Amino acid sequence: MKIGSFNINFYDRGFEEALDAVKKSGCEAVELGCGGFIHKKHIDPAQLVADEKKRTAMVQAVEQRGLFISALSCHANLAHPDKDFADRHRKDFRDAVKLAGLIGVERVITFAGCPGTSSHDKHPSWITCPWPDYFTEALRYQWEEVLIPLWKEEVVYARKNGVNRICLEMHPGDAVYNPEKLLKLREAVGEEIGCNFDPSHLFWQGIDPTAAVRALGECIYHVHAKDSRVEPLVAQVNGVLDNKPYNQEAQRSWLFRTVGYGHDYAFWKSFVSTLRMVGYDDVLSIEHEDSLMSGEEGLRKAVSFLKEVLIAEPRGAMWWD
Repeated sequence: MKIGSFNINFYDRGFEEALDAVKKSGCEAVELGCGGFIHKKHIDPAQLVADEKKRTAMVQAVEQRGLFISALSCHANLAHPDKDFADRHRKDFRDAVKLAGLIGVERVITFAGCPGTSSHDKHPSWITCPWPDYFTEALRYQWEEVLIPLWKEEVVYARKNGVNRICLEMHPGDAVYNPEKLLKLREAVGEEIGCNFDPSHLFWQGIDPTAAVRALGECIYHVHAKDSRVEPLVAQVNGVLDNKPYNQEAQRSWLFRTVGYGHDYAFWKSFVSTLRMVGYDDVLSIEHEDSLMSGEEGLRKAVSFLKEVLIAEPRGAMWWD
């Protein structure tokens, strides 16, 4: 396994300066944000697709520092009920897919998306219970009339462009927020659908990430190294469904944390071991969203922590078996 960093950890500086910071931190890989909800500050896939010289220069900037690109990330909502919004995000996603195919990156990360409850809605609706019955009917609409047809088309587009790993991040507020939902979409549209496994979104839902790794197995195409912590004194009163702003740390029931500040070595050693057990032996990409420390400090601490839990070398022969 190798340690990587999301380039948006360094959106406060230029692209090459960000790559220098990623390299200096001790990472070997970089994940590049390129559209959707993510500002195209460092790279714009549409421009790079259209300009071979710029495309080559971007790849060389990465490789000259001894880094490689683990994935292109276009976290987006292609299923948004507002057509203009959805079309913008769909274009960004397709530009990212096309760029990935041109530069030989096999993974593109995004969200499955969250539709509205009907063709007349203007805003997405995340449904978390089956009753009253209009919720169940809305779920049927979301999956059968929006999500499955949409992703069947995107899988075909990805295949045509040489990309066979669409990594959906399981995120609350999105239609695919747990392993069950991800496997449902994968079964409906094809094995190109897998996951960008981010344990931070699972902890506060009450999901054991290690158990989820076992359930998903070969569907895990990319992994985010990000932690979160539930604050018992708040969650025991208000539960974990918390829509207060992230900067109200003392009032929230949970927070995103730098790796090791939400869960200890015992968890992360088990998590990494289980990833290898199911066949994932690739990049752990650090995404910093810890509001209690700077991105640079968060990345530095995460790299140091992960070096203690990473299984970096190939398996040896089991002479004892």
